Amino acid sequence: MASSIVIAPDSFKGSLTAPEAAQAMADGVRRVFPEADIRLLPLADGGEGTLDAVLAARGGERQSAVVTGAHGQPLEAAWGLLPDGTAVVEAARVVGLTLPGVAQVPVARRTTAGLGELLRHCLDRGLRRFWIGLGGSVTNDGGAGLLGALGVRFMDTFGRPLEPTLEGLEFLREADFSALDPRLRECEILLLSDVDNVLCGPRGATAVFGPQKGVAPEEVAAFDGRLARLAEEGDYREGLQVSLFPGSGAAGGLGYALLLLGAEQGSGAEQVADLLGLDAALAGARWAITGEGRSDAQTLSGKAPLAVARRAKAAGVPVTLLSGDIDPAAREALAAWFGDCRSLVPGVAAEEAMARAAELLADAAEEAAREMK
Repeated sequence: MASSIVIAPDSFKGSLTAPEAAQAMADGVRRVFPEADIRLLPLADGGEGTLDAVLAARGGERQSAVVTGAHGQPLEAAWGLLPDGTAVVEAARVVGLTLPGVAQVPVARRTTAGLGELLRHCLDRGLRRFWIGLGGSVTNDGGAGLLGALGVRFMDTFGRPLEPTLEGLEFLREADFSALDPRLRECEILLLSDVDNVLCGPRGATAVFGPQKGVAPEEVAAFDGRLARLAEEGDYREGLQVSLFPGSGAAGGLGYALLLLGAEQGSGAEQVADLLGLDAALAGARWAITGEGRSDAQTLSGKAPLAVARRAKAAGVPVTLLSGDIDPAAREALAAWFGDCRSLVPGVAAEEAMARAAELLADAAEEAAREMK
């Protein structure tokens, strides 16, 4: 082929990392175009794989700290220190969906305290600049755990302390920010987020993302109400409706807590794409391939494949979407961005598809390449 092929997928959660997915796609393409100039640019959108993608692009050192996981147990969480002194934190490494044992802990008991502990660890080291990836969380506490670990106190009607969890928020009367770590005022915090949802309501953290974390249908309204009560306290303190800011509903409301701390919202996918030089790779390319574990309406709300599609369209490059599963209800909307949308699972049980993900992804890439020939 006279020009290059750009392969830039996100991870396929539970089966393939983004680099593994990119390699599987490349293997399939090479069956059709053995001499092609293939450029692998595994992406992330703030969720799983963000730390690896940023370190690969910018260099730096991988660090670790022992903090409290979403399940309430200690875990060793990796984070990154860039050459310019920026700390890179991937929330999924502390409160991720794939954290072993977390499914046995009710959603209302899961905590984001470990992220607050990790920020405090970095503050103790003198760091004041943070990039925080917010995708792939298993928590839904509005960031109460994070705030609690940084000094915010939650109390009930009688002034008794509450546990900073979704369960504790049921009785919230007051959130006292007076003991919030003062070093946070010196910080620059950029959020790398994969969604633009607000904290509460029909497009809020609980209604949209709660069910995939284990929130039962009959719990949605009550849990959303608890986050709304937290928002009353936080918004009153700020004098702004921070809970209505785009991205405040990211990561079960972690976005809200961090916005209260002065963070700025950014697209994780777009930031990582810039770091990896996606635009330069697409310039003059013949074809681009992207993908993720499941594609649905959320894909078009800031996920990595959309970042690829936008940039490919601007460069005049056709783009193919290869996903583990594609929501039939979203196919028409996805087709407006992707010239070819392919799922790996038709006729294959989900468990088998995950076990054979690399093989099936390579086969799908081969089929797509034959149509491009």
